[in-house]
Amino acid sequence: MSYLSLIPNPPMICLLTGGIAPMLTNVDELYVSVRERVKERNMKYYERYPGDVDVVKRIVSCLDKTPPKLPSGGLLTARRFRQLGLSLGGPPSAFASLHALFASAFVSDEEDEFTRAFLKDMDSTQPFDDYPLYFLMHESIYADKSSDCEKTVWSAQRASDNEVVDSSDPVLFTGEVVFPWMADGDYAELSGLGMRALAHALATKDDWGLLYDADHMKKMLAVDGTGRSKAAAAVYYEDMYVDFDACMTVCKRGGPLENCQVWISNEYQHSGLRDDGATIFNKLLGMAKGEVGTPS
Repeated sequence: MSYLSLIPNPPMICLLTGGIAPMLTNVDELYVSVRERVKERNMKYYERYPGDVDVVKRIVSCLDKTPPKLPSGGLLTARRFRQLGLSLGGPPSAFASLHALFASAFVSDEEDEFTRAFLKDMDSTQPFDDYPLYFLMHESIYADKSSDCEKTVWSAQRASDNEVVDSSDPVLFTGEVVFPWMADGDYAELSGLGMRALAHALATKDDWGLLYDADHMKKMLAVDGTGRSKAAAAVYYEDMYVDFDACMTVCKRGGPLENCQVWISNEYQHSGLRDDGATIFNKLLGMAKGEVGTPS
């Protein structure tokens, strides 16, 4: 979408393999909507592993009392533990992997002591310490001079602040979001005065440049013979990371990607390209070239 927006001669064929950037949806509205998708994904997990409702509550209760120190130096707080929900939108094996992780949490059924294997897995499962730019820039990608989102101001945190939590309900994991508290010691590599100051500076920055150019996108994909590119996109109906309705707004008639061929499927989560890349690539390429009749 950046190629189609910002350069005079974008690629002749552009394939979008993990949904469409929600360029026409305000970040605050987006996080409220995505939060509902994450909640639904949580419920599907607990439907598959109903016994984990009590296991997860037990883990969270122990973490609330005494957050253990992780091998990397960070702290395994209950709020950090809930970020495991990031993997709920992953490949078909994601649910089973989480279930196995929870099953390894305690030394025994009687002792509320975490196993070293569980703590080590927590360190390796969560990506933020290894990729600090992921934390710093994740929310900033929604800030755009051309939209009404000039700054993000920790939008995901503000959306979470409005959550109503009932202790009788299952613990809900969060999705692909970042929070200001991640720089307060929970993650060793993200913490410290410098990282904390930088994170807050990016969250309050209000002079971002142009991220997308809707008119240029439409011009590049024009079907009257003047367009320079053709495009096709895979949009996964139940994608936990990318809001379906926000995708459809971008490619509806009159939208920036109105001439992009869109394949909608519930066969995959966001990890579709990694899980079945050849099938998805070949289908999209055929759609963009006009060789595959999808959509009908």
